[in-house]
Amino acid sequence: MADGIAKDGTAELMDAARRALPGGSFGNFAAEVIIAEGRGAHVWDVSGREYIDYLLGSGPMFVGHAHPAVTEAVLAQVPKGTTFFANNPHGIRLAQAIVDAVPCAEQVRFVSSGSEADLYAMRLARAYRGRSKIVKFEGGYHGMSDWGLMSLAPKHLANFPQAVPDSPGIPEAVRAEMLIAPFNDAEAAVRLIEARAEEIGGVILEPFQRLIPPVPGFLEAVREVTARLGIPLIFDEVVTGFRFAYGGAQAYYGVTPDICTLGKIVGGGFPLAVVAGRADIMRHFDRAAVGEAGFLTQIGTLSGNPVASAAGLATLELLRAPGAYDAVFATGRRLMDGMSALIAEAGIPAQTVGEPVLFDVVYTAGEVRDYRATLRQDTAMQKHVNGVLRASGILKGDSKFYISTAHDAADIDRTLEAFRAALASLPGSRGAA
Repeated sequence: MADGIAKDGTAELMDAARRALPGGSFGNFAAEVIIAEGRGAHVWDVSGREYIDYLLGSGPMFVGHAHPAVTEAVLAQVPKGTTFFANNPHGIRLAQAIVDAVPCAEQVRFVSSGSEADLYAMRLARAYRGRSKIVKFEGGYHGMSDWGLMSLAPKHLANFPQAVPDSPGIPEAVRAEMLIAPFNDAEAAVRLIEARAEEIGGVILEPFQRLIPPVPGFLEAVREVTARLGIPLIFDEVVTGFRFAYGGAQAYYGVTPDICTLGKIVGGGFPLAVVAGRADIMRHFDRAAVGEAGFLTQIGTLSGNPVASAAGLATLELLRAPGAYDAVFATGRRLMDGMSALIAEAGIPAQTVGEPVLFDVVYTAGEVRDYRATLRQDTAMQKHVNGVLRASGILKGDSKFYISTAHDAADIDRTLEAFRAALASLPGSRGAA
């Protein structure tokens, strides 16, 4: 048990949460889980219970919780001031580090969240292109803006390219500005982009959509058609940036967009996100370069925050260490392969989907290559296994295992033991009692 965690107060906190918070939670995770401390690849709740953490704060803690180097950088800055609403050395150095690392990044603009970054990236593409419509891919997550919440997880399926709002409160007019394509269907995407090219301001996609890797040739086809027609291509790398490779998914897959968004890892666990891209597009953030008519206003109280920037710089320095990515991929691959073997042993219709640093089990047979394929999943089976894992001290999101550089062989062994037991508890499993 971690030092300093009080083993009481849980009921009082849960009662306060029920009174003060809609649904008793921040809206992110199960309300009954109240985390008090994290260290490395482990977290402790307010009762002192320890978990192996594959939630990782929904991904930012790629080097583990409270890494000494990141903590040292933060504690060095805090006594000097926590925000200035002006340029600061850490923010400038972080911007340069991103430009040096990410293939598409010639210039950077800071914001505070991935939702903001995606919103501004779409606005930036429209400003540059002088067209209003955005193409996105069904099932793709691009934050909480009205535009991002089109066809993320539609409750009813529509014919492409019709957009379906995922939330009440979104103006009907927004639907008309979004064109929806199926992920991993290069022919359909190219056909849509070519047919509506004169209306399209930009195309946005996750190069790795939630859990689903791109099929060979898909990203290349979208890149070719957008480049040929002069339409900005946006890669949403809030999740994949600095996770799949030091240069992100665009380096990992070898396809360079015009604009990308970054978040999570790049802030080292603090609220910081990025819009990055070609200088001729990014100049729309510079009034002196484009004039009043072309200027895209973007102001954020905490943009480029010095504490967050210091944490981000320290995190990136750790990831530049030789072998850092080889090691974390090897850890994730051992867990992913081990779970695949246990699934086969249990004889249940399920499969691991994703990449070694970010994957999950999808409880269905047949190929999973787009959002509609995920709808075949047995969600009751998924919920049951996740519940057994949590009861066994394994913390994960509903649909993801995030792997960190802090997870070790003992963590993987314990997780595989818990997963074996969870599968054995399923009706129809060969290991069922």
